[in-house]
Amino acid sequence: MPEHRASGPLILAFDTSAAHCAAALLSGDRVLAARVEPMAKGQAERLLVLCEELLSDASVAYADLDALGVGIGPGNFTGIRIAVSAARGLALGLGIPAVGVDAFDALREGHDGPCACAVDARRDQVFLQGYDNAGISTPALYDAAALPAFTGPLIGAGGEPHAMPVAEAIARITARRFADSPARPAPLYLRPADAAPARDAAPVLLP
Repeated sequence: MPEHRASGPLILAFDTSAAHCAAALLSGDRVLAARVEPMAKGQAERLLVLCEELLSDASVAYADLDALGVGIGPGNFTGIRIAVSAARGLALGLGIPAVGVDAFDALREGHDGPCACAVDARRDQVFLQGYDNAGISTPALYDAAALPAFTGPLIGAGGEPHAMPVAEAIARITARRFADSPARPAPLYLRPADAAPARDAAPVLLP
């Protein structure tokens, strides 16, 4: 039996919701390969190549995967659509589930107890969601200088660092969720896209 099969489900996870192209390959509890490449644009061209490089590094193939995990935002409008489109297409072609993981859950991964997780929304604002904090359990947009009261640490933008790289966090969450017949990943947008259109059109997502 191949080593990765002996150690648990094989999960490929990736994220382009921020100025990066990030991917991780997880087998059971072990990260086989992972990479984060900072980039403000070009994720559409780089993402699948990066995934193929990680699979090659671990000596596995797409056909070996049990599930895919993808970051659904909030974050960069076009970046989110790139990753979600890739996850949907791969999942359909491979006949495996794809799990959408929001940025708040990814930030919280590895932390127990009450907290709030924040994603940079630019313009001196953050997207915020609380955990075990009444009143802010639904993600919303706030001014960074006027956050609501909450118990526990702030993780992410303006707070303490998250416990693990984003793609690894997405992979670990996916490993716990993929067997529950998840819905197809869909972007999480908490405000409209900027009025100026992107130079490269974002992929069109079907319902």
